[in-house]
Amino acid sequence: MKKAIQISTEDLVFQLDPSETLLEGLERTGHQVEYQCRSGYCGSCRVTLHSGRVEYSQQPLAYLRQGEILPCCCQPLEPLEISVGLITPVKKSA
Repeated sequence: MKKAIQISTEDLVFQLDPSETLLEGLERTGHQVEYQCRSGYCGSCRVTLHSGRVEYSQQPLAYLRQGEILPCCCQPLEPLEISVGLITPVKKSA
């Protein structure tokens, strides 16, 4: 049985359940990630990977630069450190 994996972002450290994609875990914890297809085709969700390794069940069709991953369709193999921010409410000026 797979165990939860630690994910670190600029703002938060959380545990990713083995049944979740990285995108689902990021959404659950309030991170702002653009996405469209959730299948690795469009590349909208790409984020920067600083440390750790991921695997894809199928090679994504979206173009990825060195150090980028698609959270919609990857599974972490070990703890990850990635760049993605939390959704923050817009402050209204008085």
